[in-house]
Amino acid sequence: MRYKNPYKRKLHIAAALSGAAILSLQGCGTYTVIGDTGLAASAEDQGELQTEAECTDGTCPDTTEGEILSQSPEEFKAFEKSEPEFESRDETVYVQKDEVNVRSGPVIITGESSNVVFTANTGDEFRRTGYRDDFSRVVKDDLVFYISSDYLSVNKPEMPETEAEAESSSYEDGAEIGLDSSWKYADFSAINSGKAVLYKAQSDRKGITVAVNAGHGTSGGSSVKTWCHPDKTPKVTGGTTSAGSTKAVAVSTGMNFNDGTPEAKVTLKAAKMLKDKLLPKGYDVLMLRDGDDVQLDNVARTVIANNAADCHIAIHWDGDGLSSDKGCFYMSTPDGLKSMEPVASNWQKHHALGDSLISGLKESGAKIWGSNPLPMDLTQTSFSTVASVDIELGNQASDHSDSTLDRLTEGLSRGVDIYFGQ
Repeated sequence: MRYKNPYKRKLHIAAALSGAAILSLQGCGTYTVIGDTGLAASAEDQGELQTEAECTDGTCPDTTEGEILSQSPEEFKAFEKSEPEFESRDETVYVQKDEVNVRSGPVIITGESSNVVFTANTGDEFRRTGYRDDFSRVVKDDLVFYISSDYLSVNKPEMPETEAEAESSSYEDGAEIGLDSSWKYADFSAINSGKAVLYKAQSDRKGITVAVNAGHGTSGGSSVKTWCHPDKTPKVTGGTTSAGSTKAVAVSTGMNFNDGTPEAKVTLKAAKMLKDKLLPKGYDVLMLRDGDDVQLDNVARTVIANNAADCHIAIHWDGDGLSSDKGCFYMSTPDGLKSMEPVASNWQKHHALGDSLISGLKESGAKIWGSNPLPMDLTQTSFSTVASVDIELGNQASDHSDSTLDRLTEGLSRGVDIYFGQ
């Protein structure tokens, strides 16, 4: 399922219209009249939204494109009663094609006043509470929407393979996957002789591959540099490499916890624990670092994830020098990168994944840093074309015992479920 709350920015519209009076005129021209719901303050505002006539058969009898309807409240109430009622239903339905409009009312409105709240794709799931020949009333996350009945069925459709699924299906369980020089951005990598390892779920497979990246762990990585961005522009924030630099260390060594434990040792343990939680749920797991030392720099790990996984989760702890536990947070995309590709086309997915992981960590009882997320210019997200996030599970003062790692990775596992709508 690919539904990841893309409609949040329009929720106020859906909420306002959920109790609004909606009507359609004769023929295929359709209009909305907004009742006394707070969206329109007076009767004079009724009928101000109009649409171009939409027709399925190429003709629009008895309608005039651009016509504005005005009625008194009494006239509107009388007309509203003539609208066909929804047949009560309580069933799960699935969208049967991609890019299906999900609307705030059972009427087609186009143009600037469009009532399309978001679009749904093949296999997206809703609860249908009402049925008509033209529209179905559906519920998602306790919000009411309307979808053309033609695009819904109680039968779950066969899902087409994504590129990542097609790629991973060609590999056996335990297969080692190296960097293919033909992959986009592969030529930006400086250290790429190592291999990632693919683990396949043994039952209830979801057809989803999660790339788990145990941060650091590449010997010699700090003595080699790669371009910070595909367009070779300077970094816009600091970090391991300072702002204004055009090249960054290929893989940093990481910090040591206050008890002397290397961060790379803990990130690997946590990555393996997360793998062991995801596999029984039906996720395939691509371990970008499956041992103490993998000769894959940050660019190579990212490009492999781009081509063999559906998301990329890099596990880290923050080396901030604080003497107390900071809590969990993720690195978000700085505004200065949001116009650069591939960031421009993918940063919203990165943030959605980060938000989902934080939600899962909250459910597990993990401490969350109050300033979460932290904008940071990272090589990883600068080259990522799948949902990708650097999740920081605390800092060098944080407890990293097995019991704590178990709780944290349980939270990350739950966050993956949230992101993929499981």
